[in-house]
Amino acid sequence: MLLTEEVIEMNRLISKCPVCHGTLQVTTLQCPDCGMELRNTFDLSAFNLLDCDQFEFLTTFLKNRGNLKEVQSDMQLSYPAAKKKLDELLAALHLSGTIDKAIPKEVDVSRMNVDYTSTRASEIIKAKLKAHGGHVTVYTVRGLPCEIYAEQDGTTFTSDKLPIKPAYDYKVFDDIVELLIKQGGRARKGNGRNYKLGEPGCEENTVVGTIALHRGRTIGESVFDPVFVMAAILEWAGIAENGRGELILADEYKEKL
Repeated sequence: MLLTEEVIEMNRLISKCPVCHGTLQVTTLQCPDCGMELRNTFDLSAFNLLDCDQFEFLTTFLKNRGNLKEVQSDMQLSYPAAKKKLDELLAALHLSGTIDKAIPKEVDVSRMNVDYTSTRASEIIKAKLKAHGGHVTVYTVRGLPCEIYAEQDGTTFTSDKLPIKPAYDYKVFDDIVELLIKQGGRARKGNGRNYKLGEPGCEENTVVGTIALHRGRTIGESVFDPVFVMAAILEWAGIAENGRGELILADEYKEKL
């Protein structure tokens, strides 16, 4: 079965069949000058087996001479997301044994000023994150792992499941808790993927709406839906129960208020 260039771009050697997704084999090499052909079964290198995303990351990484911060800037990636892509690239090239040496995990928590006497959600979460060295893995209601990292400024955090810019301020958790208290201890999570702020499902009195307002969004604007990460962090910190479709203020935390 032949596919035209309108169906698939052949500028770069592909390793998977576009029809059945099986592994392709190179059987002919041709000289463009004299037309000589060599016929055999030639092996593809590990570099030829990279997918488009891995190839783009590799070229960006090499262009920046291995400077991961420059790669993050060029590709608009957070540190966790960039490290994950590098790990996947190294694994694809059968170099996974060098992963830890390539990018050591360094989270500086020295600038995280924490009020250990406060009952505010932001301070409780900062304290727990700092106690874990600035990095923790939390899990969504469906069991999806989310890597949470303290940022160097001491006031914000990032996740491999959240956009890098701008980073999230810990005070967003105070706004969420305030919403829960106002609504008797529970609130709908809402849906920011299909609706704009203010529309049914993404109202201001939902968790996603509250986060959007904290991020400076206005009524009618499209929003990103980070609730699954925020809810997982709140549950990990013992502040709220991560239910299906709603957040519920934890009894243990209510006793502290």
